[in-house]
Amino acid sequence: MGKYYIAFDCGTMGTKTALYGIDSARVAEAYRENKISYPRPGWAEMDANCFVENVRDGVRECLAKSGINPAEVRAVAASGIICGIVGIDEKWRPVTPFVPYLDNRASGEAAWVRENVEPVWTEESGNAIVDEFMPPMILRWFLNEYKGFRESAVKVVNNGPFVLGTLAGLSAKDAFLDWATMSGWLIGYDAKKRDWSHKQIEALGIPMEMLPRVVKPWDVVGYLCKAEAEKMGLPPGIPIAAGAGDTMQSALASGLLEPGLATDVAGTASIFAVAVKEADSRITAAPGMMFAMGTLRDAYFYWSMIRAGGLSLRWFRDNVANRAGDPMFYAEMDTLAGDVPAGSRGLLFYPYLQGAGPDMPGACGVFAGLFGVSDRAAMWRSILEAIAFEYAQMIKIYRECGIPLNEIIGTEGGSKSPLWTQIKADILGGAYNIPTRSEGGLMADVAVAAHAVGDIKDIKETMRRWVTFRARFEPDAKSAEIYGKVFAERQRLLAGPMKELFAGLAKVRNI
Repeated sequence: MGKYYIAFDCGTMGTKTALYGIDSARVAEAYRENKISYPRPGWAEMDANCFVENVRDGVRECLAKSGINPAEVRAVAASGIICGIVGIDEKWRPVTPFVPYLDNRASGEAAWVRENVEPVWTEESGNAIVDEFMPPMILRWFLNEYKGFRESAVKVVNNGPFVLGTLAGLSAKDAFLDWATMSGWLIGYDAKKRDWSHKQIEALGIPMEMLPRVVKPWDVVGYLCKAEAEKMGLPPGIPIAAGAGDTMQSALASGLLEPGLATDVAGTASIFAVAVKEADSRITAAPGMMFAMGTLRDAYFYWSMIRAGGLSLRWFRDNVANRAGDPMFYAEMDTLAGDVPAGSRGLLFYPYLQGAGPDMPGACGVFAGLFGVSDRAAMWRSILEAIAFEYAQMIKIYRECGIPLNEIIGTEGGSKSPLWTQIKADILGGAYNIPTRSEGGLMADVAVAAHAVGDIKDIKETMRRWVTFRARFEPDAKSAEIYGKVFAERQRLLAGPMKELFAGLAKVRNI
């Protein structure tokens, strides 16, 4: 009898579902796009139940493609968005939309906390940041602004646990959050104890009873209930593991296993992560730097996020090129952009489609340097370069703190683009290593599921065996020199003229 595991990743742009064997072989996979609504400028919402529907569809597709006996499925685990929450009632029904990190409605809450609350979280969580996209700020907004929330909401959970809890038929009293996803809240917890901090939660004005209990990623939180089993074609009673946050699982599946290694998680939000032994006050104090707990007990890393990194590419496809859902569009544009020289003929893009946080108030997406000769190829390349330039700001901080970052691991969808990977290597001045497998956090989800039911003993050693590399991109000296000059000028503009432009555009939007 075989041993198989179901893994799914409820991301921002889409939900990936896959079926794996005990040897990490992917037997079948499915993908469904997720819908993001933008009810107001700067707002973003998603339907929590749509994640569930996409997982159900994905599981049915995987079972049909594979032809395996459903009774051979040993466990289920998942990853989900770490910065985003949904409120649920006592019967596990959503009473709010799922509000992800792309949303900035809680800017007023974040400003109030920064101005009125002593930052008691810096020492315990390793983070100094207080920003609108963080779950504690979204929760404060729900409490203060969302009509009926206080009366109907019993708990708040991230989207991965929401789907897993639905599959298990849980009620709000069983609400859970793994420690890795919890660190996506950034504050409100103790990183060493890997649990909520009563001192911080009280200071933030959040009712402790609304928070889910904290569990290990491999803890079994329930079993597949009969109703959900029937919908997917599975037998009831399959163990469901808590899983972990998508950023943490992508880092684990890319081979970010030792301090000093770096990984570029090129998804909807472009995330750059660097493994460390412990928090470093110099890095913590730097704008945009966030400290996190990894999936494994002894894993820690810093990460920074470009909220609309990969989303900028989807925006260009859907809203500018009018090619929504076209699977060939990205490769087509890469081919055209490959003929555009480094620097995109003087065209700069600032990827702030969903804002840029408190250090850049009013920031928005901007193309600067358009002329009649500018075409979609140059615009596309300028978007690719913009993400790498944003990363370059982050890497400068690490190198100043003695972390050389000569080797970088590229993962998630963006790593499939040779052009973008070469651009990143040239701008960042480090070799890019691309894993043989590009399924992101799903492979780590499988390891967690198998560990949860005792089928593998050591997740870290298992990942060492599973993660191999297929390509390496070295920096090109000529392009690197050009990019160095462009980056310096881009930063000069960002530090002064662009701030003035953003402020002016904010006034225009409010007319």
